[in-house]
Amino acid sequence: MPVYREEGVVLRTHKLGEADRIVTLLTRGRGKVRAVAKGVRRTGSKFGARLEPFMVADLQLYEGRTLDVINQAETLASYGALIAADYSSYTAATVMVETADKLTESEGSLQQYLLLVGALRALSRHDHDATLILDSYLLRSLSLAGWAPSFFDCARCQAPGPHRHMVVQLGGVVCDNCSPPGSPRLDEDAITLLAALLTGDWDAADASDDQLRSRASGVVAAYTQWHLERGLKSLVHVSRERAQ
Repeated sequence: MPVYREEGVVLRTHKLGEADRIVTLLTRGRGKVRAVAKGVRRTGSKFGARLEPFMVADLQLYEGRTLDVINQAETLASYGALIAADYSSYTAATVMVETADKLTESEGSLQQYLLLVGALRALSRHDHDATLILDSYLLRSLSLAGWAPSFFDCARCQAPGPHRHMVVQLGGVVCDNCSPPGSPRLDEDAITLLAALLTGDWDAADASDDQLRSRASGVVAAYTQWHLERGLKSLVHVSRERAQ
């Protein structure tokens, strides 16, 4: 059976039998990979702790008929324990890996991989508020998948902005002529924050207050779940309390 090496971040795991585990990975070169890690649930396992969610590892695998098999794993970045120690970071990371799982398939997506690893690193370091990192990740990952939102020009007719009507079904803000009856209007500050999260303007994002972040998060959540065409189970558990 062909053997290959890959760098990957663990998205989720499932028990298999008495001692094995199925590991779902987002890899640097092969996209999403599902593989069996044999014996990792035994006390004496050499690499069980290296294959927990949010961990980044250098892996050696060999191709199987249905699932590949992991036979080596070396830790590249140990984000799991640092993220799990903070509830806000943990719930945000859980949404991120669920989103990555839904957005990526077997084809390689280096940009999605680098985006996820960078977001997990930022969470583990507390570089910014966890909800800001999450919302920025969601907007960017959707953009890479082909659903880039517009927060300035009209998403439907491309009329020059700024515009205030926000319609997630149409891809962002729309002009008065394109807005359906009753469509919500966002204030200028909320749209500015959304644009900052999309472009990575962290100075503007960090300066926002809690109420503004809450309004922006509502838009991001609605936009994400609409375009994924299915709910994110982990999103309801996200903590919106700002870390002290």
